[in-house]
Amino acid sequence: MFTGIIESFGKVLSIIKKSDYWCILIETEFDDMKLGDSVSVNGVCLTVIMVKDRCLEFDVILETLNKTNLNLLCENIIVNLERCLRLSDRLDGHLVQGHIECTGKILSKKTNDGETKIAIEISNEYLKYCIYKGSITLEGVSLTISALHSTGIEVSIIPYTYENTTLGVKQVGDFINVETDIISKYIERRMEFVK
Repeated sequence: MFTGIIESFGKVLSIIKKSDYWCILIETEFDDMKLGDSVSVNGVCLTVIMVKDRCLEFDVILETLNKTNLNLLCENIIVNLERCLRLSDRLDGHLVQGHIECTGKILSKKTNDGETKIAIEISNEYLKYCIYKGSITLEGVSLTISALHSTGIEVSIIPYTYENTTLGVKQVGDFINVETDIISKYIERRMEFVK
């Protein structure tokens, strides 16, 4: 479980593409990681399979590659990183699972008076879980939906978030990882049993 508050950037050092999974090595600032730890990489919950100095290695299976934009990673690219939530931590963002549902396409990105508005196209299958002023996770970043459109959403980003996450370098046409708020999905599932 995560909060959607990005702790630092990581740098992809190498990618080994196997027949049914990828092995990704990422350089981090974290010095407290161990085997089996969970880390959010661009919003995707991955398990640490090797720690060497400040480098972490992850296996990424086909299901994850098919559902997320991790299949677009290449060497030297920068990624958003967050360590898993501890029960003693403050919940500064919102409850994030790291289970990406789909990718969304950036339709527009406009900055005015320090605020950056990004419009993202999201499939109807997941758009139904989005509400005005509700939470959403984009590239692992906890954000508030500032507008709803027929084909997607809009978020407004403050300068700190713009400068300290990869959302600052994303361009129109890029695909970003999307995780909608978990609460609406539990409500929907419960209503299936109400007669």
